[in-house]
Amino acid sequence: MKKSILLCYITALMIGFATSCGAIDNPDAPDYVADFNKRSLKFETAIHVHARTTQDTLMAYAEYERFLNSELNSAYEALLTKLAASQMTMIQESQRNWVKYRDSEFGFIAENWTTKNFGSSAVLSRGAYRTTIVRERITLLLSYLKNY
Repeated sequence: MKKSILLCYITALMIGFATSCGAIDNPDAPDYVADFNKRSLKFETAIHVHARTTQDTLMAYAEYERFLNSELNSAYEALLTKLAASQMTMIQESQRNWVKYRDSEFGFIAENWTTKNFGSSAVLSRGAYRTTIVRERITLLLSYLKNY
């Protein structure tokens, strides 16, 4: 039962991410978002299916965050190689502002979802919120990349 609910959740999540941008993409470009979703699946499965304890979940989220940070850097660097100088300057500024936003959100998450306030579920909430923020940025950058 738990696995079927998880698969429904992951499928809905992937469809939501894949259809969240309404821009017209280059039809000849690789589907970077779909490829990213496939690479992400093993980490999401580790969290939602294989993790049995709070410690397992914490470790799975930490591994997922490392993966996402690597993917974020790769997507950003790939996009930079496609842009003209003026566009590059704009995306660099955008990325700096997004990092400030991310750090601010991470601070809020850390202060709000504590074990004192939420018990052991705080680990789940912190991990889910943090990874969602980074995952959404990666998806956006990869959607931009598809246009080139």
